[in-house]
Amino acid sequence: MGTPLGDFVRAKRDSIQPGSFGIPDRGRRRSPGLRRSDLAIRAGISVEYLTRIEQGRDRNPSPAVVSALADALSLDAAQRGHLRYLAKITGGACAGHRRPAPPSRNLRPAVLETLQLLEPAAAFVTNRLGDVLAHTSGFELVTRGSGLLETQAPNLTRYVFTDPRARTFFADWDQVADEQAFDLWLGPSAEASEWFKAELAPLAGQEFTRRLSRHLPPPQLPLRLNHPTAHELRWQRERLELPRADAQELVVLLPADETTAQAMERLRRQPAGTLRAIS
Repeated sequence: MGTPLGDFVRAKRDSIQPGSFGIPDRGRRRSPGLRRSDLAIRAGISVEYLTRIEQGRDRNPSPAVVSALADALSLDAAQRGHLRYLAKITGGACAGHRRPAPPSRNLRPAVLETLQLLEPAAAFVTNRLGDVLAHTSGFELVTRGSGLLETQAPNLTRYVFTDPRARTFFADWDQVADEQAFDLWLGPSAEASEWFKAELAPLAGQEFTRRLSRHLPPPQLPLRLNHPTAHELRWQRERLELPRADAQELVVLLPADETTAQAMERLRRQPAGTLRAIS
């Protein structure tokens, strides 16, 4: 049985073309990407040890080995942080079956003040479970008619995988589904993420569960939304991490083209909403 760490290393190795590392192609291979022996040489470890890590038979590689693997795979800063996180939870940080306390839904006053200053832009505060904790009136305009904000405690991940309207609202539903599933690996805590995945899996089905073994960050692409009255809106997303103690992030949607900017101006002429914090 594999582990999150082993699955990530294997998936990343399979995604690398040997030529990008200056390694000559030696003919046909049983699997795509970089050979295990080539990665082991680059990391300065034995092929046997790398095999144990990938297959989940070694769950406690040292920090030095984790750093060597990150160097050997040429990971960027975000991927290195993810690799260290996977090494931590693989080593036993998720042990136990006690249901963890849910992450706090409270926002600091300064966060709400910052969100207020962003009006009338489309922005919201969330955590890695997908909870929508607060949002501007501009975000309500963007999502109006989608069903996302209709529940008492809206959750983007749950909406994507369980509400049929999400497949129409998100023009690139598969991309958004990949992003939301991957975010669960990043917190707000390993225990909370594991609990949330277990709670959601029976409701979300195979489209959710098959994504849980993917450990490579999906590419960040423009967000395309099919608005019921403004047609297709295209957004660039700026994601700003709040302090670690908050375990939250501020997401700002910026129009990706003039058509979207003009559509938002028309939507703003409609009766205005207000900044909303969701307890």
